[in-house]
Amino acid sequence: MPETLPAPCAPEDARRVACIGAGVIGGGWAAHFLARGYDVTAWDPAPDAEEKLRRLVAAAWPALEQIGLAEGAAPNRLTVAGTLAEAVADADFVQESAPEKLELKRSLLAELTAATRPGVVIASSTSGYPMTDMQTAAGDAARLVVGHPFNPPYLIPLVEVVGGERTDRAAVTWASRFYEVAGKSVLTMDRELPGFIANRLQEALWREALHMVANGEASVADIDASITEGPGLRWAFMGPCLTFALAGGEGGMAHMLDHFGPSLKSPWTRLEAPELDRALRDAMVEGCAEAAGDRSYADLVAARDQGVIDVLRATGRLGGTTR
Repeated sequence: MPETLPAPCAPEDARRVACIGAGVIGGGWAAHFLARGYDVTAWDPAPDAEEKLRRLVAAAWPALEQIGLAEGAAPNRLTVAGTLAEAVADADFVQESAPEKLELKRSLLAELTAATRPGVVIASSTSGYPMTDMQTAAGDAARLVVGHPFNPPYLIPLVEVVGGERTDRAAVTWASRFYEVAGKSVLTMDRELPGFIANRLQEALWREALHMVANGEASVADIDASITEGPGLRWAFMGPCLTFALAGGEGGMAHMLDHFGPSLKSPWTRLEAPELDRALRDAMVEGCAEAAGDRSYADLVAARDQGVIDVLRATGRLGGTTR
């Protein structure tokens, strides 16, 4: 049974966010919250975490300026704390983005529930663990939710929100509303599902791509081009279900299923993951290096960010710039 959640401040009244873990995802969250006008306190145990975090925020800021900053937004509203307790002491919301290790998540969430003020909602950026599995050691698990982002969190709008067996439904509602106020596109799930929704769909595509490379059926470049020059252009503004419905013409999904349904029995996919042996690993690494060419990681990040901005602008999804 869910535990009882003490009432925190209203989502609209939250002003300070704590980002626990300052790697690619945690740093991306910090950049997003800063751009939306929040004060952000970050903590990460790595000795070089602050340097890397500030470099990430600086690199992301030009893209965020293009999108539009909230009033008062500034990188200098970022504070890096020396301890976890210091980082969450005044937080109105906590975003945990530690490495994807279950025991680490369990111990960290337990520490966070003990260190934060009563009622403050704590969200995990986990990409696959159910909250039920992560909240086992927490003394106050009612306010623990999953807030699963997509990389980079400062540009990709989607965040998937779901609680665990011990989570109060009010915490899920609070977190969903907070993310909406903070400028995210929120998908609130009714129940837990390992990998959530988008990652399960991505994983199916990824496994098939690995099979094709492993079997010499397609190159990395072929696979990427097949998406960016094909269905990816449609998926940017219309999901796979509605896209397939259009394939049925005026008859819609019903005609599509009646006409193309038998092809579901065709051997077009292999959902079991292939053996990730050395040969497959090398093929993927070499193929990606070839696709990158002489572009640096920074070049690729800038190109990706600009591409996302262009798609969001073209599809009218940049939205407002103030909270």
